[in-house]
Amino acid sequence: MKFSYKNILNYILVILIASLGTWYFITNDKNKLVNATEKSIASVVTISSTFERGQNKKRNGIGSGVIFSKDGYIVTNLHILTGQKIEVGLKSGKVYEAKIIGIDENSDLAVLKISPEEQIYPIDFADSQQLKIGDKVLAIGNPYGIGISVSSGIISATGRDYGNPYLQLIQTDAAINPGNSGGALINENGNLIGINSKIFSKTGAYQGIGFAIPSNLVVQISSQLIKYGKINTLWIGNFRVSKVKLNSDNNIINGLKIIEIDKIGPLYEKGIRVNDIIVRINEQDGTWNNLIQSMKFATLGEELQLEFYTNKKEIIMHEFAYDF
Repeated sequence: MKFSYKNILNYILVILIASLGTWYFITNDKNKLVNATEKSIASVVTISSTFERGQNKKRNGIGSGVIFSKDGYIVTNLHILTGQKIEVGLKSGKVYEAKIIGIDENSDLAVLKISPEEQIYPIDFADSQQLKIGDKVLAIGNPYGIGISVSSGIISATGRDYGNPYLQLIQTDAAINPGNSGGALINENGNLIGINSKIFSKTGAYQGIGFAIPSNLVVQISSQLIKYGKINTLWIGNFRVSKVKLNSDNNIINGLKIIEIDKIGPLYEKGIRVNDIIVRINEQDGTWNNLIQSMKFATLGEELQLEFYTNKKEIIMHEFAYDF
């Protein structure tokens, strides 16, 4: 094969263009993560929990938190609030004593309130329903109390039930260590997609598997804690179900078959009986996790929509208002 000067020049041009393209994407990707960090890092705080008895003062725990609103509400993990006195440290270096507004043991979330003398910067929230496995993420928090730090990784999985089947946790390989709890998991746009909550580890330190509470649940839970001081749950009666799969128009759909139901409660009063099957929950699949989450995180004024496949071989929909 003969090479002319023209062929050689074309070959060099192709290599140059490819190199410039690679450089552009690497640089652009790096700048994107830098911009995301700069946008959100001031929204992440350090939380210390101390126990005082007389002249003795002992720090019981240290962790992280996220500024939820500009009027001083902070979201964090409940498990780091082990002392009598809670303090919140801002990026500016100022430290403020915090009041516990509400806690939810099921989700391990708590809302604190501070009265800052300076402007604070609440984080922007992303829709955690839009997350994809492989998305790049950053974890921001205060590992081991050394100061606010940033680590990078990807979303390894979604919908994990590690220790809690109701929360549908986000799994990430971004480094999360003790002290990161309550901190922010953000996307490439600097928006919160989760609150870092726990790690899987045989040593107590980072081993590549961390978990975060999805941002949509964080908003729902925190909003209720701020408004009511507790989490209210929707009750539709006492019943038991078993998981089933139905074939509808050659599509396999998930369902929950009623195998036992009390004669007291909204579900029975609407005519639902044993062997009826829940096939849709708020326009989502009829799974146990979707049912529990929809009931637990409904807020006052909302409705729970359930579609049933009944013994009469028909699809009916019922709405349960959360008005008590």
